[in-house]
Amino acid sequence: MLTKIDWYLIKRFIVTFVVALGLFTLIIIIFDVAEKLDDFVEKQAPVSAIIKGYYFNFIPFILNLFSPFFVFLTVIFFTSKLAGKSEIVAMLASGISYNRFLRPYLLVAMVLGLFSFVLNAWIIPESDKKRVEFENRYIRNMSDEYKENIVRQIKPGIVMSLGSFNRMDSAGFNLDIEWIEKGKITQKLSAERINWYPKKKKWRIHHYRYRTFYSNGTESLRMGEFQDTLIPFDANDFFVRDDDVQSFNMEELNAYIKLEEMRGTGRAFFYITEKYRRYAAPFSLLLLTFIGVCVSSSKKRGGMGVNLAVGLFVSFAYLFFIQWFISYGSTGSMAPILAVWLPNLFFLLIAFYFYVTAQK
Repeated sequence: MLTKIDWYLIKRFIVTFVVALGLFTLIIIIFDVAEKLDDFVEKQAPVSAIIKGYYFNFIPFILNLFSPFFVFLTVIFFTSKLAGKSEIVAMLASGISYNRFLRPYLLVAMVLGLFSFVLNAWIIPESDKKRVEFENRYIRNMSDEYKENIVRQIKPGIVMSLGSFNRMDSAGFNLDIEWIEKGKITQKLSAERINWYPKKKKWRIHHYRYRTFYSNGTESLRMGEFQDTLIPFDANDFFVRDDDVQSFNMEELNAYIKLEEMRGTGRAFFYITEKYRRYAAPFSLLLLTFIGVCVSSSKKRGGMGVNLAVGLFVSFAYLFFIQWFISYGSTGSMAPILAVWLPNLFFLLIAFYFYVTAQK
């Protein structure tokens, strides 16, 4: 059951967090507008499209990206003010235990963590699709729509190479697909031109040659002007960037992981790491909140400045270690689940140290 003190702490927590994150988001948007203004003018992007198509979908991404850092600073800031006015001393002197004092903080952190997971899993991917669509039309260069010398393993033992592909007209040139068994090519499909039909999810090959190699050293050849075929590859996959992983909801992310594992490209580690990162994000908010309270709940001679200095050092170290380990998980140098959770477990020990040494 929540008391008046609980509601007082919850209100201070939420209000301070919303104001801090809102002001920072506004600053980020101002700088982003200044950076992209030339592109908006050059591509003649409508004001309504800039606001609704880009920034309305850019804000959720920014809010979620910086929320752990601002949760931590919020806790440090307003808890230090409470300690400076001896309000925490009065609460503890009235018979409230330190664990009971922590309850409203952790409650808000759990709610924010749950909201962060929902943002990561479903809301941000949908808004990010619209943001990427806007960027493709008004911001990205034409070179981003054209790829050369594409080589992909579309299935284990099936390798596709493509001289070039242009997403603007969904056309590619110089296609080769090789079926390999035990180190030998058993079949080979070559085509001068290839077209992708997004609605049908089919490819059409032009001026093709299909060769089959037999174990006795002979081969057969079949040629044709054009043919529709189901090559198990989506043309949009040629243009997937690492940043585009934000546009995958949880169902799409799981499906893409299975697809990459089937292809054997070695890129599945990146998407598996992203999946575990989304699950770990709520725990990060909870952990940073816990550390922030323990660091700032006692009055120090240097005042709020000391608490902020310690808090900034801890938060930057935490974020640095997370990104460092995630880079190992993304490349497969470390198991993704270990890369995501190891920094959290390490800082859980640091949180326990701050809890034990906190003035109770």
